[in-house]
Amino acid sequence: MTSAHTVTIGLAGTGRIGTSHAETLKHLPGVDTVIVADADAERARAAAGKLGVEVVADIDALFASPLDGLVIATATDSHPELITRAVDAGIPVFCEKPVAADIRGTLEVITHIENSTVPVQIGFQRRFDAGYRAARAAIASGALGWLHTLRATTLDPAPPPAEYIPRSGGLFRDCGVHDFDIIRWVTGREVVEVYATGANRGETFFADAGDVDTAAVLLRLDDGTLATVSLSRYNGAGYDVRLEALGSRGNAIVGLDDRAPLTSVEPDYTPSTFPAYPGFMERFRRAYTDELAAFLSVIKGDLENPCTPADALAAFYIAEACELSRREGRSVAVSEVRH
Repeated sequence: MTSAHTVTIGLAGTGRIGTSHAETLKHLPGVDTVIVADADAERARAAAGKLGVEVVADIDALFASPLDGLVIATATDSHPELITRAVDAGIPVFCEKPVAADIRGTLEVITHIENSTVPVQIGFQRRFDAGYRAARAAIASGALGWLHTLRATTLDPAPPPAEYIPRSGGLFRDCGVHDFDIIRWVTGREVVEVYATGANRGETFFADAGDVDTAAVLLRLDDGTLATVSLSRYNGAGYDVRLEALGSRGNAIVGLDDRAPLTSVEPDYTPSTFPAYPGFMERFRRAYTDELAAFLSVIKGDLENPCTPADALAAFYIAEACELSRREGRSVAVSEVRH
């Protein structure tokens, strides 16, 4: 490490999320230096100049730098190579989800690194959100009694660019996977069966890519609890991400605040004057900061890895089962897609 108390962090990928991570890292206590690189060298230089961080010519030059940790925010198809390369070099890794574009690739990465002690933390930022953490604590304490239903939503206000959809992995793998991970995490249970269906009511580029723009999912957990997940790319009211944990004694609702894009038509209800969150970056800004702070603690050996590649694989299995269910019009046991 740079010293007993500070570290040098490399960051690969200076797109929207990568640039945001670089800015966060620059201001985190304990970070001495941030070095960025991108396949698009000009984009990397522009981001570095804007943020006041160091930049190198390419990814090879980044690996040649004296790094204490590497944050990966590049395109999905580059994740496996960058993860394994960093682990082989003894560099702790934080990688945005997914580990790889498919289950086979994810398993190959896990197999490659399974005998290494170098940590690989995967970026499921909802695990660091205060609301989800409170819901998890309420469930674990027994305050809600036994759970009968969970209802999760991830509703984007507008679709991503058309060119993104064919390489996104589809609505379940790209978007719903966050809900699948957080349902596992807050409950401590595993999903054993899914039924999923989808629709296309918006732009044709979703259907052209074999994807859907809206989906409804029913999950059965291993203790019999039922969970529903609603997904859409077209929630014009604003970014709506919530989780309702409903139990025999009480409930815990995540994301129900003055910025939730919900419109009551009850005559005596006073609506909020606060604007809805425009997107995930704003809604989870604090969570993104806290997960990178956790990564620094992982690097220093002060914290056990809070989100492993195995966790990412478990959520990916659920997403894969949902896609199979949607295509075949039947319920699917998660065990059917496990390798």
